[in-house]
Amino acid sequence: MIELLRQMELIRAFEEMAEQLYVRGLIHGTMHLSIGQEACAVGAIAALEPRDFILSTHRGHGHCIAKGADVRRMMAEFMGKETGYCRGRGGSMHIADVEGGNLGANGIVAGGLPIAAGVGLSLKMQGRREICMAFFGDGAANEGAFHEALNSAAIWRLPIVFFCENNQYAMSMSVREAFPGIDISARAAAYNIPGITIDGNDLLAVYDAVSVAAQRARAGHGPTLIEAKTYRWRGHSKSDRNLYRTQEEIEQWKARDPIARFRRLLIDEGILDAGRAAELTQAVKAEIAEAVAFAEASPEPDPASMEDEVYA
Repeated sequence: MIELLRQMELIRAFEEMAEQLYVRGLIHGTMHLSIGQEACAVGAIAALEPRDFILSTHRGHGHCIAKGADVRRMMAEFMGKETGYCRGRGGSMHIADVEGGNLGANGIVAGGLPIAAGVGLSLKMQGRREICMAFFGDGAANEGAFHEALNSAAIWRLPIVFFCENNQYAMSMSVREAFPGIDISARAAAYNIPGITIDGNDLLAVYDAVSVAAQRARAGHGPTLIEAKTYRWRGHSKSDRNLYRTQEEIEQWKARDPIARFRRLLIDEGILDAGRAAELTQAVKAEIAEAVAFAEASPEPDPASMEDEVYA
């Protein structure tokens, strides 16, 4: 339980540091932060077995860390260094760690869903025990790829967990305007598979829902659609000025901070005390500081290698 809290704090600290480095001009391009959504990544992946696979999204830093990624190599990737997961070529949005079962983040909305169907079909045809979990956002649920992937997975009973992080906004489009007054999980009925909506800021609720879905997938009964309602505290990307929502709304969701909520639960249950909690936070900060030092000391890619791994 304490390790789950540590993972959520590590994700938060990593993203807050990445944001600082971006402001200082040490990280180029843009990034999509998941601050406020940590319980989804940690709770969902904790319910998987280590050899299971995930597919992530453009807002996938938390998924990478929860799947066991080395934050030093992640920070190096953000800063475009040779020691990064993709040798500095992928940046924030395209980290993959195949050895760790992370088949990659995807900058295309809903882009990971048909890939998950392919992974699930491959696992089934090979008779393997592993399953695949596909993370996606509420905006992806209005893409054609969502329906094609769920239909294929349903008719072939593929070992997949479809995990929708409904953070209330697809860029600036509110779910209240984008969906006809229904939970996204209700769409599972169209494909005759289970659909469930949960509180995405409740780590244990996420863990329990994914545990059931993973067991179903591993037993050969096919996919499940899970909708986790949560909220991103930051804008869609670094260019977002948050003009489509109020500060009052943001503060209301901050009061439901998944990390503070889980920390309070552990203390109330006697699993953790305030002193140990403070030590945990300091250890996480030290780990992030070490990651930054590692990235800053890492070499830049050799310009002569620019076309390495380019196949078309």
